[in-house]
Amino acid sequence: MLEKMVQLLKSSCSCVLATCSNNRPHCSLMAYVTDDAGRTVYMITRKKSRKYGNMQENPLVSFLVDTRGAGDSQDMSQVSALTVHGSFHPLANPAEKQAVLNRLLERQPHLKELTDHPDIEVFSIAVESFLLLDGVVNAYFEILQ
Repeated sequence: MLEKMVQLLKSSCSCVLATCSNNRPHCSLMAYVTDDAGRTVYMITRKKSRKYGNMQENPLVSFLVDTRGAGDSQDMSQVSALTVHGSFHPLANPAEKQAVLNRLLERQPHLKELTDHPDIEVFSIAVESFLLLDGVVNAYFEILQ
């Protein structure tokens, strides 16, 4: 089941990121890319955003990736939803930051205006666990070592 979880993570390009500060959750629609193993996820945001401040205060995050498609014809009983738990780490290495930005733009060119912004920060999330809901009743949990 772990392979299915990693494949779902790697095949998608957007998620809803949940951060928390002072016991107040905050959700953000985010674009992302992963490393080859699907154990590290890379995202970008503005340094002055609420989510970035939240992650600096509390580095524990979760995000949701799912298989919902556009349109009303999809059988919602067949949707898979993957909750990923992990920890936030800002990237310090300029070459690593640029490599992530290049990969994001290759996959999602509409992010160009954001990647060019002077206030942009590149960060990673080290994946700690996966929770996959496959359909409406089948749930699978994996802790990564």
